[in-house]
Amino acid sequence: MFRKFLVFFLTLTAAAAIGAGAGIGVWEATDADQAAAPAAQAAPTAPVASSTSRSVNSIYESVKNGVVQVSTRTAAQNTPFGPQGQGGATGSGFVIDMEGHVITNQHVVNGAQSVTVTFANGDEVPATVVGADASADVAVLKLNDVPSDLHPLQLGSSKAMKIGDPVVAIGSPFGLQGTVTTGIVSALNRELTAPDGFTIDGAIQTDAAINPGNSGGPLLDGNGRVIGINSQIATQSGGNEGIGYAVPIETARKVADALIAGKTVERPFLGVRLADADNGARIVQVTSGTAAAKAGVQAGDVVTKAGDTDVHSGDDLRRAVADLQPGDKLELTVRRNGTTKTLTVTLGTRPAQSN
Repeated sequence: MFRKFLVFFLTLTAAAAIGAGAGIGVWEATDADQAAAPAAQAAPTAPVASSTSRSVNSIYESVKNGVVQVSTRTAAQNTPFGPQGQGGATGSGFVIDMEGHVITNQHVVNGAQSVTVTFANGDEVPATVVGADASADVAVLKLNDVPSDLHPLQLGSSKAMKIGDPVVAIGSPFGLQGTVTTGIVSALNRELTAPDGFTIDGAIQTDAAINPGNSGGPLLDGNGRVIGINSQIATQSGGNEGIGYAVPIETARKVADALIAGKTVERPFLGVRLADADNGARIVQVTSGTAAAKAGVQAGDVVTKAGDTDVHSGDDLRRAVADLQPGDKLELTVRRNGTTKTLTVTLGTRPAQSN
């Protein structure tokens, strides 16, 4: 019998007075979308993958000084018995430029009152959260005191990866800093559920061992370039079972650039729930007052085209919307009760939380 796996965010959580936990469990699993403005002195992005791979030790030695442990402290929790002691979390991250910016997961620093970054040599540096985006599960930190010997990691391309390509994960599972695991790309273009309930498209699935505390750490290609941020695992036990997920680096980079530039990450919003249909995307539900509702989209409609793009699945329609901006107009071709209609939608702005 098929058994459902839980998908866990991978923060290792510890609380002084109210016990410990291993992250937030959610049912099956995420992509982000827009944002722009290039980050200053950002690490270069490698557009293509090489046909040759380096040894795992060579990769580790070349990137270890740019991979960090991220430790947070949170405020005391209000309970029916009054405030209980402070909590904290341990995750991972990596340096992206010489200005001292570090990428990690949003869920690692969510609610943090203080953040400390620990380097491979043991140096601890306080950091400030520049910004965080729950829809992509991406956060950017800024080191309060920037070391002169920073080692930004080179960014690669998840789009250049193929199923079966080797990958390396580095992070702090269970607080064990500098842990290296290896595996392959098990699948591409998976969907994850972001901390705010929306969908992250294009996630990388890997069998490299990933555990609580790996959150925010890099998933590297066979040449040591970052292709994703390790974020979630599918598990029945709470530990690694060979199904891990990484947010694609293209998504993380766009969001990070916007946050560093001081911009709010806004995404287009159609306002529907989708399912796959025969050669189309079926509208399962239309939320009242949204762009779709105002354009006359109805539950039961099957979208076969979005602008000039043929739609064969819910994923196709999500990607077509994600490529646009709030306020853009999108022409939808839909099948309804045996007839074909064309509806023009003016996209709204995605709310802060999925209903």
